[in-house]
Amino acid sequence: MSERALVELTIPGDAAWVCLVRRWVADALMVAGHRDVDGVRLVASELAGNAVLHTESGRPGGLMRVKVYEVTDALARIEVIDQGAATVPRSRRSGAEECGGRGLWLVEQTAISWGTRSVPQRWNLVWAEVSTLGVLPTPEFEDAEEALT
Repeated sequence: MSERALVELTIPGDAAWVCLVRRWVADALMVAGHRDVDGVRLVASELAGNAVLHTESGRPGGLMRVKVYEVTDALARIEVIDQGAATVPRSRRSGAEECGGRGLWLVEQTAISWGTRSVPQRWNLVWAEVSTLGVLPTPEFEDAEEALT
């Protein structure tokens, strides 16, 4: 099977739209025959939420674009294209007492692979490929204590 585009949305960069992104992505994949879309739903939510919180897309009048691809019958790719930011998205460690900062870590733990790249007009694209068979990659912890926090 060759990669196939399932849906592309251009939406306001507003937090109220993130739950709709989650639903549209899951619906598009289920209609295409994918069985387990929970991981994809989580990843789409985190990527769209990050675009709203950390990029120019989250400013009044901002936009973001979400694309869903079927890579194989068991693998989907989500792309979120935002209007750019001063920083590059990266996974980081959050302290045990911090309320946020775990979004890309969750993406990293759920996705088979993920990354970023610049696109025209100084926008950024963040992508992730996620299994739709309910198989998650094995998390890698530097030490046993980290697994417990």
